[in-house]
Amino acid sequence: MDRDVPRAPWLRRLPSGVWTALAWCAAGQLALLLFMSTTFELAPPLGLRHPPSVAGLALRAALAVVLALPVCWARRWPTQVFGVLLAEAAVVLLLGERTWPLFMAMDVLIGYLAAVRPGRVSIPAGLAEFALWLVDLAITKRGAVTTGDVVSSAAAFAAGIAIPWAIGNSVHQQRRYSSDLRAYAARQAITVERLRIARELHDLVAHSIGVIAIQAGAASMVLDVEPAGARRALDAIDATSRETLAGLRRMLVSLRHAETGADDPSIAVPLAGLEAVERLTATMAQAGVEVDVQWRGRARPLPPEIDLAAFRIVQESVTNVLRHAGAGRCEVHIAYHEEELAIDVIDEGHGRAPDRRTGGTGYGIAGMRERVALLNGRFSAGSRPEGGFRVAARLPA
Repeated sequence: MDRDVPRAPWLRRLPSGVWTALAWCAAGQLALLLFMSTTFELAPPLGLRHPPSVAGLALRAALAVVLALPVCWARRWPTQVFGVLLAEAAVVLLLGERTWPLFMAMDVLIGYLAAVRPGRVSIPAGLAEFALWLVDLAITKRGAVTTGDVVSSAAAFAAGIAIPWAIGNSVHQQRRYSSDLRAYAARQAITVERLRIARELHDLVAHSIGVIAIQAGAASMVLDVEPAGARRALDAIDATSRETLAGLRRMLVSLRHAETGADDPSIAVPLAGLEAVERLTATMAQAGVEVDVQWRGRARPLPPEIDLAAFRIVQESVTNVLRHAGAGRCEVHIAYHEEELAIDVIDEGHGRAPDRRTGGTGYGIAGMRERVALLNGRFSAGSRPEGGFRVAARLPA
């Protein structure tokens, strides 16, 4: 059994009562055409005489209504309704009545079938209608027309079927194209979300693992000669690992809420922002890198995505200083301008390391560049002429 056919978005907004009214109007028009174009002279078997009596006209109207009634369900069951109309046309043809109103209704239904059903349904329906018309032509004309008349009539009738089918098929292809576009957009959204999660995990884990690795190496070097220094390094490892686990937990909870569609602000989990820069500098100081943070401009609340991106850029940049620059100090400049947030991270290390710092085998610089690009900002990273390395980001804020 056919189900309700899918409709375009603007059609979904139409109330069901409108569709019902349109279906009944179409059935009423077909009934009127059948009443006016046929005679249904059943007077001899029913004992009626000419001129037609009131009873004869009433019977004729009733038969027209019965023949047109299936059109009311054409939207829900178009294939079955077409089959019923085809059978009705065959019966009316055998009774010697005019069949053109039913053929006209079937032409319209062919277009609807082409719009809502695949070609394996609509094409055989059109061929069946054309075959019945050939039978109608053979019965009604009985050799009274020439071959040229038959060919021209067949061409005209075939066009009457083909044109609605072409219009309906065009609508079907357009809807299918729109569906493919929506599916593609959904796949793109999934890909973007996966990249976002990958960036978050990289920024969170890579920084922490780098700090832990440095502290673990320092602890192993001074374990025998300076137990207090080893203890400080182990305390830093403990604090960093706990902070990382808390960040991962916040991320997983946030993702779970996003997956379930929860938007209750009471259960929203705040992500890191620029307010965490001070904690970051303390962690880096324990790892052996002094971070000099300089704030400029009047601080103001930032959109969450800008705030998070700004912190991740600072975090990744100072982590690169720790892991690759070989410098014991770096500067972080955060400036609030009227329409943007400016971030500059400068170190005095040994400069560019093409295999790592520029993303040759890692994802730090590439991830920062993607973050800034998604927010319609500007990003640059490279060695400074006077030595060292500079990361600069400009985010709209």
